[in-house]
Amino acid sequence: MMKTRRKWSRVTAAGLVACLAAASGAAAQGRGGATARAAAPKDYTGYWVSVVTEHWHLRMMLPPKGDFSMLPLNAEARRLAGAWDPAGDKGNECRSYGAPAIMRVPSRLRIQWRDDDTLQMDIDSGTQTRLFHFRATPRPDQPAEWQGFSVAEWEGLRTTGRGPGRATGQLRVTTTHLRPGYLRKNGVPYSADARLEEYFDTFTEPNGDRWLLVTAIVTDPRHLTQPYTTTVPFKKLPDGSGWDPTACRVDEPR
Repeated sequence: MMKTRRKWSRVTAAGLVACLAAASGAAAQGRGGATARAAAPKDYTGYWVSVVTEHWHLRMMLPPKGDFSMLPLNAEARRLAGAWDPAGDKGNECRSYGAPAIMRVPSRLRIQWRDDDTLQMDIDSGTQTRLFHFRATPRPDQPAEWQGFSVAEWEGLRTTGRGPGRATGQLRVTTTHLRPGYLRKNGVPYSADARLEEYFDTFTEPNGDRWLLVTAIVTDPRHLTQPYTTTVPFKKLPDGSGWDPTACRVDEPR
């Protein structure tokens, strides 16, 4: 009888451990198994338009040649920007529409899910497309592009309130593998070593207006003395009636 009890105890303990392990594995799979779309704490999809509330002369017009105001440029970057000639951009008109600069170009955005783990942002100024890849990393041979390769994640996910509650958090995007381009249309450069980190957040005002805030941090060991940080707002549009894709262009200095 004693041997039977001991054997039963060992079997029961082993079974309990197996069950707990299975439950733990299932819980872990449930937490990590949801797609990015299913786990999204907020809805970023739809049409948005730039609202230029500051730095009008730097965003709505071509800054004068040699205007480096508010940019932490090193001596080499200043030299290159000072020697900028728009004629040299023929065939590379999109240099000022790359990921480190595009969100400051007055534009309309169209955001939608390409698939369950890829968020797509189309930008009508310059007819650019950005892809935010969840659960992905760039390949070793990843080519450099104007919009680079963007890795996305939901940051700060938590649930508020009782019961199911309401999920909060924001979108964080890190972009690398960039083609060299301009931080401003007047030839202020960023290099292929530049790295872009962005935070996208949304909120709704009491009157129902929805806003998208994009905070961007550009680091570039070749041209910047410190990270360059900007924040730009976009307002939600009811539809895409104003959608107007235009080609990249090079503006002539005043």
